[in-house]
Amino acid sequence: MDEGPEASHREAPMTRAAPFAAFEFLIAWRYLRAKRAEGGVSAMTWISLIGIALAVAALIIVLAVRSGFRTEFVDAILGANAHVTVYEQRFDGPSGRFDYRIEEFEALTAQVQAVPGVTRAAPLIRGQVMGTANDQNHGVIVFGITLEDLKTIPNVAGSERSQGDIDDFSQGVAIGSGVAKALRLAIGDRIKLISPNGVRTAFGTSPRVKSYTVSYIFTAGHYNIDQTRLYLPFEEAQSFFNKEGFADQIEVFVDAPEQAEVMARKLREAAGESAVVETWRDYAGGFLRALAVEDNVMLVIMIVLILLSTMNIISGLIMLVKNKGRDIGILRTIGLSEGTVLRVFFLCGAGIGLVGTLLGVIVGVVFVVNIDAIFSLVNYLSGGQVWDPSIRGIYHLPSELRGVDVLNAVGISLFLSFFITIFPARRAARMNPVEALRNE
Repeated sequence: MDEGPEASHREAPMTRAAPFAAFEFLIAWRYLRAKRAEGGVSAMTWISLIGIALAVAALIIVLAVRSGFRTEFVDAILGANAHVTVYEQRFDGPSGRFDYRIEEFEALTAQVQAVPGVTRAAPLIRGQVMGTANDQNHGVIVFGITLEDLKTIPNVAGSERSQGDIDDFSQGVAIGSGVAKALRLAIGDRIKLISPNGVRTAFGTSPRVKSYTVSYIFTAGHYNIDQTRLYLPFEEAQSFFNKEGFADQIEVFVDAPEQAEVMARKLREAAGESAVVETWRDYAGGFLRALAVEDNVMLVIMIVLILLSTMNIISGLIMLVKNKGRDIGILRTIGLSEGTVLRVFFLCGAGIGLVGTLLGVIVGVVFVVNIDAIFSLVNYLSGGQVWDPSIRGIYHLPSELRGVDVLNAVGISLFLSFFITIFPARRAARMNPVEALRNE
């Protein structure tokens, strides 16, 4: 049945556009690149973008340096120190004191070596003495060890900046590069060791003084180790410290240093009731905990920095909404929904955050990859006083670029950028089109 001419004038039902349609991206792009004469905020867009990029780059650099510093510190500690140390503690009734000597050190070393997961176990003599040479004095910590065991210490035997031949250790001593520098020693020079617990005489105990030839100089990578460490052949150390026939401790290396606490329980069971077991975390744990606290504080500061940078997006979008009030009214009157307007302005803010984050990742990664060259330049321009190894313990600024750190920085930046954008976008979407056109 013909419905007459009215049918030709009947309005077709309005079709709702799909979210994030192409025209929404086109409108958002036009608003972002608008010129000042058109009421745009291109200057604010650039400020927001650069601010986010710098904040993301700073976060990536901080995370990379944090990871590198911890890795470098732990490697330096584990590469020159025992992962687990075994002592013996017995109460001596007649003297009323505890006796820490390990008399059956060979048997105890064999018991410890048999524990699954132990890669090496070695008896040690340890003592503190005064080293002197060339009219210079310097306190050193002496470790009595055999040549075979010394060769198994990675950062000592495998030192890239070593001097001399480690095979000559049995004819002399091995010293850290810091000790050599403090006493002005080179290979073949003599170092005099002075111990207050020396020879017992009828008139008391006189200091023991003996000279040794420097046969090997190493750089372990940790300032405190290089500055104080001296290795002496095991039997010679027993004689020098009046400890013939026993050892002070058993140093143990394991195949999983991060699981040293688990290994400590097994070693305590194998060593017996009188054994006292310490891990590398016991003497380095305080520094690691302080480093973890500093890491968390720096992470919070960097997140706040990104948040402050994303605040520029809010101010820019608020200005954009104010300047585009007439446009919003026209868009609403021709049929665009609140959701469409919201998505347009959300795309404006999200686009700034996305591009800024991408630029920040590029800048941060390039900086971390070239951090040695950049730091060398800064150190040169400042006169070489930027990095003091005596305070930081290591000789250079380390960095370790990890994918998870980059993803964390990207995730934090994008989340804050997208979240911040919602509020001015909702304000634009809820604007009354009639009021917007009337005000224009």
